[in-house]
Amino acid sequence: MSNTIGKLFTFTSFGESHGKGIGGIVDGCPPNIELDETFIQQELDRRKPGQSSISSPRKEDDRVEFLSGVFEGKTTGTPIAFIIWNQNQRSQDYDQLKDMYRPSHADYTYQQKYGIRDYRGGGRSSARETAARVVAGAIAKLVLKKINISIYAYTSQVGPVAMTQTHDTADLSLIESNVVRCPQAEIASKMIEYIAQMKKEGDSTGGIITCVVKGVPVGLGEPVFDKLHARLATAMLSINAAHGFDYGSGFKGVTMKGSETNDAFMLEDGHVKTRTNHSGGVQGGISNGEDVYFRVLFKPVATIFQKQDTINKDLKEIEIQARGRHDPCVLPRAVPIVEAMAALTLVDLWLISKAK
Repeated sequence: MSNTIGKLFTFTSFGESHGKGIGGIVDGCPPNIELDETFIQQELDRRKPGQSSISSPRKEDDRVEFLSGVFEGKTTGTPIAFIIWNQNQRSQDYDQLKDMYRPSHADYTYQQKYGIRDYRGGGRSSARETAARVVAGAIAKLVLKKINISIYAYTSQVGPVAMTQTHDTADLSLIESNVVRCPQAEIASKMIEYIAQMKKEGDSTGGIITCVVKGVPVGLGEPVFDKLHARLATAMLSINAAHGFDYGSGFKGVTMKGSETNDAFMLEDGHVKTRTNHSGGVQGGISNGEDVYFRVLFKPVATIFQKQDTINKDLKEIEIQARGRHDPCVLPRAVPIVEAMAALTLVDLWLISKAK
């Protein structure tokens, strides 16, 4: 089950970076949902490589092919199986790696755990697996659209370059207006320049993706171990290179007083609201009707084009210099992945709440 997420709305992914293809099975999707394949393909296009000069030059069409669970353009309530065929592998780029372990990759741990590993592009540990997540997440988004829940993720920081606007002051309609997917234009330009500099130096950088979910009803999340923020954290930290998660005021809250962080209740047109939203839309692990927002920290890409020290399978210390096609920063292409994992989590918890 380590390849499956969800309880009522489940998604299982399969495939490797340099195998024949990657794909997944979505089970528990409600019937009669219009499966908008144009929308799903648009979501995939946001994640695919080769989008710009600051992303991996690997060229993949990433065309999804649905195998089951759809009839006359609508979901049938049965398992939805799909596949994305790999088309542009250059496995020879990884021949030098079969006997050595790349720093900060899964090479060593996979070898020790399984006694075998697919060294071509990282195999199952490759971020290429996330394309299947985006398809499943797009299906989840189509379900959420029926209940007026919308998800917006964007790049809020790259290396030392950070937005000065917040999720409630930024114009979220501008997220797709630049290749780095930052809604603050002048900051986006600086982010792009910084990523380009890292690429020129054969280095990489990390950053932060902020995500805000609007229209979340009161009551999503289950005490004690299926709290909304806990489920979101699990989903986000399962993404390749994700190294941190916080929601609401997050780690900033340690410098604040309780009198500053408490969200006072009030009535607005007969509806219960909070004057502030330091809780990030979650209290006691359950959504309170306010916007749910969180941040995901991504580490610098582990593959860099500089010489590094490592060891080989014979436990000899050697020097390595990577080859291949890699992103100097995962943030721009990770934005739709964060949205997809949020959608999968929210649909599952919504179905659980309706089952009671």
